[in-house]
Amino acid sequence: MQTELRDQIRQEITAIPVGDTKEQAAITDALAWIDSGAELFRLQKPATPPKHLVSYFLLMDGDYVLLVDHKLAGLWLPSGGHVELNEHPRTTVEREILEELGIPAKFAFEAPQFLTITETVGQTAGHWDVSLWYVVLGDRYQPISFDETEFNTVQWFHRDDVPKDRVEPELARFLAKLPRL
Repeated sequence: MQTELRDQIRQEITAIPVGDTKEQAAITDALAWIDSGAELFRLQKPATPPKHLVSYFLLMDGDYVLLVDHKLAGLWLPSGGHVELNEHPRTTVEREILEELGIPAKFAFEAPQFLTITETVGQTAGHWDVSLWYVVLGDRYQPISFDETEFNTVQWFHRDDVPKDRVEPELARFLAKLPRL
């Protein structure tokens, strides 16, 4: 991988405002992983290498967030996907929002606002996702044409009414940290 891109990804991570000690530990781990020279991108599905980059994006309209009922994970998740080989994580968001929801990305913040390192569950269990969480502005009244091969459905939730069961386990921490838009 190009040194310049590795440096850009490192800068994305250092720009994240730290929310709590758990996030600080994840950021420290992610920076050490990047600095180690390890492969950052998934090269083969589902888990080669066993730790790789993911970009989530939380589509927001005021106090409402869009979540997707992901078929493979079996969870309500923010949209997103694996960062492709030599792709910038922000470019992943731009690509994934078009593929998954059919709309362009309008970032609320330049940098990601959260970082997690999570062992996966569901049908792709057993590897680690280093996830950069971006915030994208949306319109809950705009029709969304979602990828039915990947999602059972999509739904807008008030941020205070996000489902507690079958949800991305770090979503509550992110919503608690995220200022109201």
